[in-house]
Amino acid sequence: MDDANKPQRPQQEEEQKPMSEDKTTMMKVLSEDGGGEAEPSWESGDGDAADHNHRGWKAMPYVIGNETFEKLGTIGTLSNLLVYLTTIYHMPIVKAATLLNVFSGTSNLATVFGAYISDTYLGRYTTITVGTVSSFIGMLILTLTAALHSLHPPTCSSSKGKQCQGPTDTQLAALLVSFFFLVVGAGGIRPCNLAFGADQFDPRTADGRRGIASFFNWYYFTFTIAIMISATVIIYLQSNVNWALGLAVPAALMGLSCAVFIMGTRLYIRVRPEGSPFTSFAQVLIAATRKRHLRQALDTEAELFDPPHRSKLVSKLAYTNQFTCLDKAAMRTPEDLLCADGKTPVHLWRLCTVQQVEEVKCLARIIPVWSAGIVYSVVLTQLGTYVVLQAAQTDRRISNSSSFQIPQGSFIIFQMLALTLWIPIYDRFVVPALRRFTGREGGITLLQRIGVGLVLSVVTMLVSAAVERRRRSIGSLMPWFWLVPQQLLAGLSEAFGAIGQIEFYYRQFPENMRSVAGAVTFLGIAVASYASGLMVTVVHRATRRRDGRPDWLAQDLDEGRVDLFYLVTAALAAVNVVYFMACARWYRFKKSGDDAHASDDVDLDESPKKAANNMTPV
Repeated sequence: MDDANKPQRPQQEEEQKPMSEDKTTMMKVLSEDGGGEAEPSWESGDGDAADHNHRGWKAMPYVIGNETFEKLGTIGTLSNLLVYLTTIYHMPIVKAATLLNVFSGTSNLATVFGAYISDTYLGRYTTITVGTVSSFIGMLILTLTAALHSLHPPTCSSSKGKQCQGPTDTQLAALLVSFFFLVVGAGGIRPCNLAFGADQFDPRTADGRRGIASFFNWYYFTFTIAIMISATVIIYLQSNVNWALGLAVPAALMGLSCAVFIMGTRLYIRVRPEGSPFTSFAQVLIAATRKRHLRQALDTEAELFDPPHRSKLVSKLAYTNQFTCLDKAAMRTPEDLLCADGKTPVHLWRLCTVQQVEEVKCLARIIPVWSAGIVYSVVLTQLGTYVVLQAAQTDRRISNSSSFQIPQGSFIIFQMLALTLWIPIYDRFVVPALRRFTGREGGITLLQRIGVGLVLSVVTMLVSAAVERRRRSIGSLMPWFWLVPQQLLAGLSEAFGAIGQIEFYYRQFPENMRSVAGAVTFLGIAVASYASGLMVTVVHRATRRRDGRPDWLAQDLDEGRVDLFYLVTAALAAVNVVYFMACARWYRFKKSGDDAHASDDVDLDESPKKAANNMTPV
């Protein structure tokens, strides 16, 4: 069976009568600079009013503005919360770290719950709105804990030798309430924002598909800019001015995020959910289990239950011959009765449609690629942890005559800088050049882009090992700039691997699970965090010497062998590349029932007339 297929043609939320031929011809297909808008010639005052009124880049200032201000308001604060809890709330460092680990893990897991609520009940627009407002409330309460003396313990100087008073139950309750609203906000914003932004482009036109790919690049670009600003300016205000101001500024930015997002309401396309996709998945698994003893004919597709497709959101998927054991869920037996319409099974947990089965297959095919992404995140996490310790044992002065030292925690800026500089170059120059050579809209396929990122992660760890070996030979006299190349390579790797994964999940998940696709990234990061901790523990115990000599990961890097740890991590990354290549070779891109090309392998021979005709409702 041919694996290639054309891009999907998902229906939007609004129920509309088919457009007349006259109105279809009035659609104008804009150039790439138009961001994929295919806008009717009539005016529409509401994003819900017209099924095809995709505003494209016109809606992006509000979508990306919301995300930028939200990240400016929360990232700098969250990364510095350990200092706040230990200095203002006088918590022991172990208790504070444990609280923040629970808070961080809960925030990442909340994205899965938020994605489910979005895709099943509320829709992305409402979920983002609730999440943004909740984050603003959380930041406001957190600011009050610093501004009001009654909401934090009294000031205490540890230099006097006194044991500082910890928070009272009321003060701790106020802090936890702020954390609760921030968790709700993270669960609403993180999984939905990317998918909601991509919803504003029409995937049925060449310009719209290019707009989606470009949106993912520029979204990540503004994301990294926000990280750099929040990790410098916001933290400076909190650490060197006062906490009340340092938290008030992020709270104000979070309020601005709410306002910016709501201002763009009339421009948005809002996709309505069609119920829980997980219920459908469970029906397929149970029905296939019940019919596991049935024998499949050679021409399996001919005997499967495949009624006309009725969903206005999810595109009709073509049959694939992978995971054929699941096909038994759609095999009709004499016991499987249909309703009067002849299209709906009486017992939904005994007979499923081909469409339901193929949606489960989509998810099953994505899981191996996702697992490779987890290992990739583990590799970058290890580098991010130990580069701080490496920097602490180098000469961090700007010059020999300068007394100013680069903070050891600020070396991540070079990684973000490489990412920020490369994304516009890749989007505006590299992709068009590759597009002319390969004939594909993205220049290369998404799996190829992810693969480049994974290969660069191997190179990054090898360079890191070489630099650490040199640092061990020179000691603390090694200049800080030796650490820059590995950070730049890590940034380039993320530009290919991380962004490629995000776009891949968005395109390959069924349309009714695109918020879940956004949550998958954060779920992978959460799993990678736990796996990274496990890897450190295993290496620490496995390399411990019986004669009392330090292990590889000793507190003093000169006594340990972090260079060998980096080589082990590079070997893990190399094995992951081989595993990913096998997954990519086996993977079949999502196909619609009437398309002939794979959604990730789109040719550019579509004329404006053909693109406009593609906008006619199915």
